[in-house]
Amino acid sequence: MTRGVLVGLVVVLAAGVGVLAWQLHEERKQPDGVEISIGDHGLSIEKK
Repeated sequence: MTRGVLVGLVVVLAAGVGVLAWQLHEERKQPDGVEISIGDHGLSIEKK
């Protein structure tokens, strides 16, 4: 393999890890605002 191909492969892999880390961060982030739900016990309003 040439050096340019190897550098390109490392850049692509690093970008993939960055994208996966960002998705994990967004998935675990707590939502802001108010949650309103209607259940067996009536109306429930919870501030997030």
